[in-house]
Amino acid sequence: METTAQWYRRFAAEEVRGHSPRYEQLACEVAHHAELLKLLDELPEMKRQPNLLFGAVRYAGGTVEDRDVVEWIVEHWRRVRAIMLARRTQTNEVGRCATLYPILASIPGPLALIEVGASAGLCLFPDRYRYSYDQGEALGPQDSPVVLECRTTGPVPLPGGPLEVVWRAGLDINPLDVRDAEEMRWLECLVWPEQEHRLRRLRAAVRVVAAEPPRIVAADLNDGLRALVAQAPEGATVVVFHSAVMPYLSLEERERFTGTVRELPVRWISNEGTARLPELLERAGGALPQDRAGFLPSLDGRPLAVAGPHGQWLHWLG
Repeated sequence: METTAQWYRRFAAEEVRGHSPRYEQLACEVAHHAELLKLLDELPEMKRQPNLLFGAVRYAGGTVEDRDVVEWIVEHWRRVRAIMLARRTQTNEVGRCATLYPILASIPGPLALIEVGASAGLCLFPDRYRYSYDQGEALGPQDSPVVLECRTTGPVPLPGGPLEVVWRAGLDINPLDVRDAEEMRWLECLVWPEQEHRLRRLRAAVRVVAAEPPRIVAADLNDGLRALVAQAPEGATVVVFHSAVMPYLSLEERERFTGTVRELPVRWISNEGTARLPELLERAGGALPQDRAGFLPSLDGRPLAVAGPHGQWLHWLG
C-alpha cells in the first residue's frame, strides 16, 4: 500500500510536473515533512490527497507560493483539516468537453445528457461552448465566451454540426451551486497555480451555466442513476458520461456502476485515467501510444482515444 509520502512524490512526478512547478515543489516538501505527514495520516485515506490539501490551504487564506507554506499549514492545521474533511476535490474541468465533443457528436440525437459526478454541472453544457482543434476555426455557438483549445493527433472525427441537447441532469453526492459565490471560490482554489487559462475558462463557464443552472440530484451514483435515466424525455438518446470519478470509488462500487450502466438503455461515455477501468485499458491493448499517459475516452466500453486530463490534447486511436 502506498504511503502518504509516496503519494505526494508520485503527484509531483506524474501529475503536476510540467504543468505546475509550484505544486511539484510543494508536494515534494510535504513528502519530506514528518510532522505534516503525521497530521495527514490521521485523516481518512481519501482526505489525504494533494489536490485537496492544497485547495484547502488556499481556501483557508494560505498562499501556496510562500516558501514557508508547509509551516503555515502545520500552524493552521485545525482550520485546514476542517476544510479537508468538509470538502471534496470536485474539480469541474470544463476543458474535458473538448475531448468528449467528438464522441457526443457521433451519437444520433437529440441528446439527453446525464453526468455522473457532475460537481457544479459545467460539463453538462458541451453545446454551449466553442472548440478550437489545432488552433483551427472554432466550432460551436459564435456568442459563447468559452473557447476550448485542444491539440490532436490521429484521425479525430471532428464534428460537422452543432450538438442538439434537449435535456440535461447530473448526479453528485455533494452538488455545487453555480450561483453560490463560496462554492465557486472553492472550485477556483482547486485550479493549479500558473494555470491562469484554466481559471479564466472556469469563470467564463460559470457565467454560461449560471444563466440556466442544471438540475443536479444529490445522490450516490449507484443509488440514483436508474431513477434519473427513467426521467429523460422520450425520443431522446440518453447519454451517461463521467470524467475522473472512478478514483473515488472502491473496486466493488466501480463494478456495480459499470454493471448498472451496461444494463440501462443508454449510451455510455467514460473519461477516466488509464488505470481506473482495467477492462477498458485491456481492450485498447497495443493501440495505446507509449509516450501518452492520461485519460481513456470510451464509448459503450470501447476505448476510442487517449486524452489529456484537462482536455488539452486528444490522440485518436484509429
